[in-house]
Amino acid sequence: MDILPTINLKAQYESLRPEVEAAIARVFARGNFVLGEETQAFEQEFADFCQVSHAIGVDSGTSALHLALRACGIGPGDEVISVAHTAVASIAAIEMSGARPILVDIDPQQMTLDPHQLEQALSPRSRAILPVHLYGCPANLTEIVAFARAHGLFVIEDCAQAHGATWQDQPVGGWGDLAAFSFYPTKNLGAYGDGGAIVTNNLALAEKTRLLRQYGWQERYISASKGFNSRLDELQAAILRVKLRHLPAWNKKRQQQAARYDSLLATSGLILPVQPAAASHVYHQYVIRHTARAALRDFLAQHGIQSQIHYPVPIHLQPAYHDLGYSPGSLPHSEQAAHQVLSLPLYPELSEEALQKVCQTLLDFLADN
Repeated sequence: MDILPTINLKAQYESLRPEVEAAIARVFARGNFVLGEETQAFEQEFADFCQVSHAIGVDSGTSALHLALRACGIGPGDEVISVAHTAVASIAAIEMSGARPILVDIDPQQMTLDPHQLEQALSPRSRAILPVHLYGCPANLTEIVAFARAHGLFVIEDCAQAHGATWQDQPVGGWGDLAAFSFYPTKNLGAYGDGGAIVTNNLALAEKTRLLRQYGWQERYISASKGFNSRLDELQAAILRVKLRHLPAWNKKRQQQAARYDSLLATSGLILPVQPAAASHVYHQYVIRHTARAALRDFLAQHGIQSQIHYPVPIHLQPAYHDLGYSPGSLPHSEQAAHQVLSLPLYPELSEEALQKVCQTLLDFLADN
């Protein structure tokens, strides 16, 4: 039985093969493999795409978050407010900076940080808010940024799943003081390996981030400050330049496919994704919710349809983070989402026939359960 995957990177590569191979050949011909012309060009092109002044290429989305926090001077003794319903990288980066994550619950519909939870999380040690634009859906940036400004906090957007998403017609990434993007291969804009970027409109923060990216060097081998090795390599930058040209069309296709899912599943009884009125969702994942998720996922697998769970255990209940002091029931909406969410196949090359098969299989399960 052929398996319908949740994402098909081979199909994407075949559609780009000549462009990708030409970009790779260009790098090899130059013989410069770290922080060269391709990285500089990609940084400018990605900054333009995000409608910001600066982009700094780094080696991963986790590094992007970590360096953004460090650039803001956040470290031991500080607290950063974020969510538990996210990839572990969001919280790992906070701990890498030396700060303590303070976790709040999500809005139960759009599954991003609930701004109404911020007041109770505030303390004299609070330094920043790190909202996660989960699954391609922006968090409520209007309220989050307003709260942060009122209390003197930094906003560092986690845009790892939201390349090209907008809030009030403005791209995510330019709302906060800094923002972090991931180019992990499965992202809407993915490299062929790890990669990431930090974007900002603040020149001073951009310059700090560039220093942190490479040992604090202002000139080669001379460290003006302490830093890290978090550089984006030229091959990945060249590949990302190719893919960035296609990203608007890919995002539009994802939105069209999500609309088809919405239409075909409208009367199913499943909880479908919510797009806030102020947002443009780019559907990194199309995530449904159902109380009998395990049985539903098994039924899909029996019919050759792959699905994924993003994410099965909220951060505050994972063994590594018990030391944060949260107990079961402390973040009820996050915990409920973790028990119900299921990501369906969605990628620009997904055929209408395959999408209809997914929907019909879901409806067949629901008719018998």
